[in-house]
Amino acid sequence: MCESCSAGGLDRREFLLASGALGTAGWLSLAMAGQAGEGPGPWPKRTKTPAKVLAAFLYPPADVVNEGRMEDSWRVHNWFTWPGNQFEPERQEQTFTKKIREMAARIGVTVEFAPRAIYQEAQVAAFIEHAKAAQPDAVLIVNFWNTLSKWSHQMATESAPTAIVYHSVGSNHQLPPEYLRKAEGLYYIHSIENWDEIERGLRAVHAKKMLAQSRLLRVSGRVKSVARAHEERLDVDIVGVPAEEFNTLFDAVRAEEALVREAMEIKRRATRIMDVTDEYFVDALRAHRAVGQIMDRYGADAITIECLFLKHRKPCVSFALNNGNLVPCGCENHLDGTLTLMLGRWLLERSGFLHNPEFDTSENRYFGAHCTCAWKLHGPQGPSQDYLVRPFFHQLPKTAALDVQWTPGEPVMLTKYLSGQDTLACWTGRVIESPTSPPTGGCATRVLVAPDRVEDVCEMYHGAHPVLFCGDRGDARRLRAFAQMYRLKLLTNL
Repeated sequence: MCESCSAGGLDRREFLLASGALGTAGWLSLAMAGQAGEGPGPWPKRTKTPAKVLAAFLYPPADVVNEGRMEDSWRVHNWFTWPGNQFEPERQEQTFTKKIREMAARIGVTVEFAPRAIYQEAQVAAFIEHAKAAQPDAVLIVNFWNTLSKWSHQMATESAPTAIVYHSVGSNHQLPPEYLRKAEGLYYIHSIENWDEIERGLRAVHAKKMLAQSRLLRVSGRVKSVARAHEERLDVDIVGVPAEEFNTLFDAVRAEEALVREAMEIKRRATRIMDVTDEYFVDALRAHRAVGQIMDRYGADAITIECLFLKHRKPCVSFALNNGNLVPCGCENHLDGTLTLMLGRWLLERSGFLHNPEFDTSENRYFGAHCTCAWKLHGPQGPSQDYLVRPFFHQLPKTAALDVQWTPGEPVMLTKYLSGQDTLACWTGRVIESPTSPPTGGCATRVLVAPDRVEDVCEMYHGAHPVLFCGDRGDARRLRAFAQMYRLKLLTNL
């Protein structure tokens, strides 16, 4: 067994407290970094405005080249360098503009286009000055001209915090410029009418903007008063509150008729019930109400609760419901896992399965298990997975947890954002099955995955609570775009 798989000799509880779930020392450092003692709310949610992107095309009009007015060494020859005089860049600009407007509207990004193509140094300087004044979240530079690559790099790196540079194949001569291909903080696309890649870049900008306008609520028995903190890289506001607030809200929720009806609907949908009584279905919905109330109180977009020892108040079913509806909910007051759920919510627009990892080292297979898996794994409007209901695995009382059945052959991504390390992990693979228990243990939902092109499955281990998302390699490239644009080290088998 590899050393990482054994968590350095710690048992699961000690390991979670020491590292994966941010132990007492880690949480206190966050609390002390913020402002303690703020009131219980209600706090307004953070306003969400769309990301703003400035776009520009680089190429000279044909008459400029024919009249020898182009600012390059070929102008004395009235020379159309690559892509040549049959490329029709004006028509290409129309096509790209239409496609970019469509995808921006679909994603929810605002794009402002430069009024005309840029081909002079003074125009480059004017664009950069305009961008500095407008303060866009990103720029999108589309280069249709071989000799303008350096200007595309200058515009990308001096105009905004990040950039997408699209360089069409045939508009470059020989190797793509290394200063673009290997640049940090921008997404360089050298391809043929690759709308998917442009969309990945725009989705990354959108996700970062939404995260920077989001608030994560952390509920913990180790926090005695309201505390503020901030996750710098993703720019997420974090509020810590005592667990007693959640307990009080739960205890005040009454089992009125509507709540019982919702609880019985969860029961009705299950393909099988295993040793869970109606009392605990009702408690699951009481927890769901309390989760909603405490999130409303603090204007939170996501929540994570130190939940293991809440007894009958455990929010396992609530978290499954919320994650399926794109409200990120993470187990055990775990920061990195919940931030990963938040990233997936905006970048992938689907829920993820936050879980604990295990490894079949003989067959080189990955195993994930936990108690809060959503049955809506493809977004609120997507198909539903079958699920069983069984008791929480680790302690009494026998509260309800979902045993969600994953689809064999489904492509998946194992993902984790590592705060403080500027690192994002993304490993692709395919579902083999949802193994029964026994012979496997773990927790209520269990899934076995065959990783793609990974010699040692233990290489995929990055601590407790990674997140498994449904998605293929194209979806995984959204994460690669995000990592590239926001200067994260990417650990991947892509």
